[in-house]
Amino acid sequence: MVRYGRERKQVTRRRIIEAAGRRFKADGIDGSGIAALMADAGLTNGAFYAHFDSKDDLVAAVVADQLREQREGLSAAALGRAGAEQMLRQYLSIGHRDDPARGCPSAALLDEIARTADPTRRAYTEGVLAVIDDVAARVAPNDPRSARARTLSIYALMVGTLQLSRALADRQLADALLEQGIQSALTLLDAAERT
Repeated sequence: MVRYGRERKQVTRRRIIEAAGRRFKADGIDGSGIAALMADAGLTNGAFYAHFDSKDDLVAAVVADQLREQREGLSAAALGRAGAEQMLRQYLSIGHRDDPARGCPSAALLDEIARTADPTRRAYTEGVLAVIDDVAARVAPNDPRSARARTLSIYALMVGTLQLSRALADRQLADALLEQGIQSALTLLDAAERT
């Protein structure tokens, strides 16, 4: 039996998590079997259990990883309202809507995450609050804790807008909804700055 080093095992685990993240967001958690996930990673089914105890274990790891990546992506935005508007427009863009496999895990998986095991919901809660706290720190750098609840509400508006836009068959209406979502989020953001 050939044993691989720890570094190689970490690289393989990472490959599985990345492939599963894309597959989950494209086909859903329930619609993604271990065989398909492992094929996406270029591995055999047997290799799965060398890296994860169960599919639930993988789901929790993927959710945490996806939110970490989202947080890192948002960190490039400027501070203040200009940065917040940049994030809103990027999030509620046609490109983001049309590529769920590379997009936000909340918009792609929220309904399924709500039905997952407690470790996944905890990983989601921790990850999404880290995203929210980063955004709140950009919006209200002097008192980010005061902006947390409002930022979470804006995030919920954005996620819901993106989900609904993806579901609509009328492309013009779906596009208009994204723009209205941006305007609604900016209105909430501006109201927060005045208080």
